[in-house]
Amino acid sequence: MTITATLHRANDAASSQTRPGHAIDDAAMLKAAANLTRDLNIPKSAIYWADMLGSSLLGYASLLGAIFINSVVLAVGCAILSVLALYRAGSFIHELTHIKKGAVKGFRLTWNLLVGVPLMVPSFMYEGVHNQHHAKRYYGTENDPEYLPLALMHPWTLPIFLVVAALAPIGMLIRFALLAPLSLLSPKLRSIIVGRYSGLQINPKFVRPRPEGDFARDWAWQETACSIWAIAVLVMVASGIVPLRDFIICLSVASGVMFLNQIRTLVAHLWENDGEPMSVTAQFLDSVNVPPPATLPALWAPVGLRYHALHHLLPGLPYHALGEAHRRLCKELDVSSVYHHSTHRHLSALVVRLARSTLGR
Repeated sequence: MTITATLHRANDAASSQTRPGHAIDDAAMLKAAANLTRDLNIPKSAIYWADMLGSSLLGYASLLGAIFINSVVLAVGCAILSVLALYRAGSFIHELTHIKKGAVKGFRLTWNLLVGVPLMVPSFMYEGVHNQHHAKRYYGTENDPEYLPLALMHPWTLPIFLVVAALAPIGMLIRFALLAPLSLLSPKLRSIIVGRYSGLQINPKFVRPRPEGDFARDWAWQETACSIWAIAVLVMVASGIVPLRDFIICLSVASGVMFLNQIRTLVAHLWENDGEPMSVTAQFLDSVNVPPPATLPALWAPVGLRYHALHHLLPGLPYHALGEAHRRLCKELDVSSVYHHSTHRHLSALVVRLARSTLGR
């Protein structure tokens, strides 16, 4: 489903300031990034499997604790732990868009069965969408499904941006339980569902094309599985098989996962581009690294997302190699290198910067 709201740009001084989009490519940085990381490009299957399976197991076990433990304090603690663990497990959808099919055999199918379908965020909703975000000619433009110039918009766009994400699980239920089956009876509705409500995107102008080839088959089985699951859940709740209280707890945890992801999205970029095409270095500078010694990013930016700027520099690098790549680049590049300009201290500083930008500072 399109996780978005119609947001308007602020007509203030901020929109006329010089943006990172004007940066010229730093040849030395780009060459160093490529040369220093050639041996890090192969994903390690054992790490992928252990991380994803462990996070999923912890997430669902904690969810059961939130449902069945009588102590309110312990139940809330379990719910928070479930949000964090399922958020980490869900973040592997990002890796699925970058690793080659078959590089980690069976991982895509297993992830969809364990995480994608139960949380109603199957991988087809990100594959093909996120890749366009990394296209040099699209990043930061109106053709980028994952970009909005939030720093140039009105202050009230930020809370709306977060609230929409918190309501996403309800939207997913409607999309898969009701709209997907109905769209089979109406080509016009199907076109709208595919184009507007089949991507984890934030740009309301983006219209997704119909899937083709093998991807169309993957899309079909994933969407069918999600629809069956969504309908089954609603039927079980309506018939009393699943108590309403338990359903609300599950929905709240799913909402927490989406809300946390949206907070991370809020600070993944500086969102300062005005729609013009950007150089690779400019895209890097508009993105954010929050490396150690900060510790909390391990929770709100898991699975390598704390190195988001570096990821835009080397999108094919597996998540477990980003830390080592960052250390090598920091050691190799001079302190005056533009590479260090993407490093930020912590989440709160980034949120404050963004909020100030929307206020015209």
